[in-house]
This record gives sequence, C-alpha cells and structure tokens, in this order.
Amino acid sequence: MDLTDREKRKQVTQTSKPLGVAVVGAGYWGPNLVRNFQAGEGFRLRWLCDLDVERAQRVLGSYSTVQATSDYAAVLADPEVTAVAVATPAGTHLDIALAALRAGKHVLVEKPLAATYADGLRLVTEAEERGLILMCDHTYCYTPAVGHIRELVRSGELGEIHFVDSVRINLGLVQKDIDVMWDLAPHDLSILDFILPAGVEPVAVAAHGADPIGAGQACVAYLTLQLNTGAIAHVHVNWLSPTKVRTTMVGGSKRTLVWDDLNPAQRVAVFDRGVDLASPQEIGADERRDMLISYRSGDMVAPAIGEKEALRSMVEEFGAAITGRRAPLTDGRAGLRVLDILEAASRSLEFKGAVVGLRAGH
Repeated sequence: MDLTDREKRKQVTQTSKPLGVAVVGAGYWGPNLVRNFQAGEGFRLRWLCDLDVERAQRVLGSYSTVQATSDYAAVLADPEVTAVAVATPAGTHLDIALAALRAGKHVLVEKPLAATYADGLRLVTEAEERGLILMCDHTYCYTPAVGHIRELVRSGELGEIHFVDSVRINLGLVQKDIDVMWDLAPHDLSILDFILPAGVEPVAVAAHGADPIGAGQACVAYLTLQLNTGAIAHVHVNWLSPTKVRTTMVGGSKRTLVWDDLNPAQRVAVFDRGVDLASPQEIGADERRDMLISYRSGDMVAPAIGEKEALRSMVEEFGAAITGRRAPLTDGRAGLRVLDILEAASRSLEFKGAVVGLRAGH
C-alpha cells in the first residue's frame, strides 16, 4: 500500500472517530443539544456546563459518561474536547464563545450569534484568524422543507424572486430582555439568508412595532426589507396572536411557493400561477397599459418532503464542517448578516419606521 493509500485510511479513521463536545447551558435549548449530540455517531458528549450543576445533572439523567460542572475553565482545559456548543442567553455568547475559540475549540452558537453586530464580528474574526469553525444554530435552515425551498429557489425553478412574505405569530411568551423582533425574527431572517440565490441580498430595512399591552418593548412588529434586485421581503412577528401561524410565501417570475410549517400533510405547495407582463413590442402602440398584463393559472404541485429532526441535521452539519475543514451552511458570517438586519431594524423602530441601510460585504 503506497503512502497516499495510508493517508486516505488515516483520514477515514480520523473522520470516523467521534469528536469530543461540550454543551454550555442546561436551560431551554441545551437539553435539545444534549439529546442530539448523544444520539449522533459523529460526536461524543463529554461535558454539560451550567452555573446550576443540579439542573445540568437532571438534564443528563442516566448519561453516566457525561460530566456535569459549573467550571467552564475545566471544560476548556480538556484536550478531548474538540468543540463547544453554546446555549446560553445572547448577552453571554461573546465571552463564552471567545474563550472557547481562544482555547482552540470549534464553536456552535445558538441564535442569535451575539447580542450585537460588533460582538458577532469579534467572534467571526477570531474564528477566521485561528482557522476554527464558527457555526450559528439557525435550526430552521436544517428542516427538510427549507432545504427543499432552497433547492427550488437556487435552481431557478421559481424564476427571479419578486417577493418573500413570512408570518410567525402566536400567543407567545413575552420576553423581559428582548422585543418580539429579536425573539422571533431571527428565524425568518436566517431562512431568507439561507434560501436567496447568490448575488441576491437585502440592502435596507424599515421596521414598525407596537407595545399595546405596556410590556416595555414591541410585542408586534413588521419588517420590510429591500433587496438589491428591486424585490421585497416582509416579516410579521407577533406575541399577541390568539392563533399560531408559521407560513412563508416565495413569489417568483415563474412560480410561487407557499410553506406552511404547521401543515404536515402539505408543508410546501408550488403554484404555477402568477402575473405576466408582455413587452411593449408585443402589442400595438395605441393599446392601453393594462393590456400589457396577463394572468397565468396553472397547476399546483405539493412535492413529497421527508421528515427529519432539524436539530439532528444541524449537528451533523457541524460535525461535517469540522472534519471536512469547510465552512458550515450557517456559518458565523450568516449569523452576522442576521445581526446586521436586526440592529438596523431596531434603529428603524426608534425612528418610527425610517429606512435604514445595511452593511455591505459581511
């Protein structure tokens, strides 16, 4: 066997060896990460770190091989820990993730990437300078439905994108430290970032919000994003709706797609219906403007989409990015683009819906 074959076998062995991982945070999201890291073959969960060690121990239950601790320094000092997953409040992401990167660990961070764009940029820069993976847990991007939508959009199946409209409303838990926009919109903004074709991106945002119950921050918000192609994207988030709605509509020049996340029987439907605009050369000069417009009514197709837990796919992507030494689908820069929109939208709210431009070249 020549040297090349030996190297290949070594690479396969290294790839097949589970990666040591630690989860930081045993609150709302941490237990979900624990479950998926435990269930996957690519990782070996070594630590669950939380300020409340008893809570961490309750989460672990019978996972006797995993150590519960409140000592984050001990976690980072463990040479068997290759990666750290951060599931703590956004305000703590910078310190926790920065310490892990400086300890040479790959890092997965729950959304949003950080509390501010400046903090997120520090994490991205640190990871890039050290050659480490920084991934943002934009979980919805790993649902089979959103993966299929991304393929349809990027393949040109829908044509040029004309509009995107997202609704994420429910009678939700009113947060004390963040408004509804920072709580719910990261999901829709990360999906938008994930599905848009290369070269198509938001360039400005205007936001309107209201706090009719006196909660101290916006409980209802509407974000309108201008895309560099002249298209428009709209996001409606709401904590006060008596009904739960999770829908996204992507309108293209050829077809329009509707995703209803609460309808397992037909999550995605693609409509060959829309408006066509004839070019002026195709009609007589003396005909009226409205003769340029024609309406198309074709078939509706509901593609078969498999079911798989998004978080499982996200964890698998994290492992594949580490072993393959490549950027994950939702890398730190994707998290940074979402933070840019959120910060701009917050400024827009302060100025009663003023249009605020986004940064270029993340």
